[in-house]
Amino acid sequence: MNWINNVVRPKIQGILKKRDVPDNLWVKCPASGQMVFYKDLLANQFVVPGSEYHMRMGARDRLKAIFDDGEFDQVKVSDVALDPLGFKDEKRYTDRLKAAQENTNLDDAVLVGEGRLNELSVVVAAQDFKFMGGSLGMAAGQAIVTGMMRAVAKHAPFILFAASGGARMQEGILSLMQMPRTTVAVQQLRDAGLPYVVVLTDPTTGGVTASYAMLGDIHIAEPGALICFAGPRVIEQTIREQLPEGFQRAEYLLEHGMIDMVVHRHEMRETLSRVCRMLMGQPELAKDLTSEVPQEKANGAANLNGHAVAETIIAAVGASGSQSDDIVEAEPVDDNEKVDPSRFEHPVGGDDDDTQLDIFEADGKDDKGDSSSN
Repeated sequence: MNWINNVVRPKIQGILKKRDVPDNLWVKCPASGQMVFYKDLLANQFVVPGSEYHMRMGARDRLKAIFDDGEFDQVKVSDVALDPLGFKDEKRYTDRLKAAQENTNLDDAVLVGEGRLNELSVVVAAQDFKFMGGSLGMAAGQAIVTGMMRAVAKHAPFILFAASGGARMQEGILSLMQMPRTTVAVQQLRDAGLPYVVVLTDPTTGGVTASYAMLGDIHIAEPGALICFAGPRVIEQTIREQLPEGFQRAEYLLEHGMIDMVVHRHEMRETLSRVCRMLMGQPELAKDLTSEVPQEKANGAANLNGHAVAETIIAAVGASGSQSDDIVEAEPVDDNEKVDPSRFEHPVGGDDDDTQLDIFEADGKDDKGDSSSN
């Protein structure tokens, strides 16, 4: 009967055995409770479809989403003392570091890379909140300083994605010393006339907010990001008052002039490219309309009117000096068929210049908010 125990029974148990499902196969949206397939969430840059909730994003994924074709060269950071204080609480500090390194595949909380952003050379640093809460220690401070010095050497803009719970308590005063160190490096960027753009992500708190995270030329935040020094719960317990709704969130800070703009993650790359080119005095790249609009309709005919025209068609028309039969020329319109501005409640192109100026000023205020640069 050995063949039954050795062959048949293991096969039956293998068939009936419940398969292990990975823990991260499905992810629940904190805002709506929607269950999202992890691969779909990854493809959407960790933005939940429907609710548009911005989930936390790892440092390596951040850099891949910013650089052209997701390719970058990692900037090597010099080694620092791992456990200068010999710190131990429930676990040894060195054991916590090893566990965080295995979990994130990072040396420390900050990853620095260099590459091209829409053909512009940039240096980007990203903090990973999964690595001990993105806390600022000697290694993280050294990485930020190294990234800024690399930007000075390359004469390139420096972009920082901040995500941190503050200073790393296991390193004590040595952690706090990274605040003035990074501040000096920021000043060297300014002395070199290079842009320093900070993207504040959820959460950015503590000593990071009190130092290099709020020293940028431009401060951009992701929607709903918590940005503060002390958290709202601590403040409520201290002052014993109820805080306003949305207090210390990105939209609240934009309304009160602490940051310059709130940008959706899907628009972050183009926004950073435009800002860096503007601050570097370089012209913005021409928008490739042919890549956004299909060049053919459903019936296969070229979409020549009303949308983007293929460059080959424009070149052919210019070379021949005559228009194609498929291109419809604009026809003149009689005066009685033109739009009469007086039919509208708010005249278009009226003579009241002051009214128009007030409208433009109001629109500009709604778009930009009461922002101030730090």
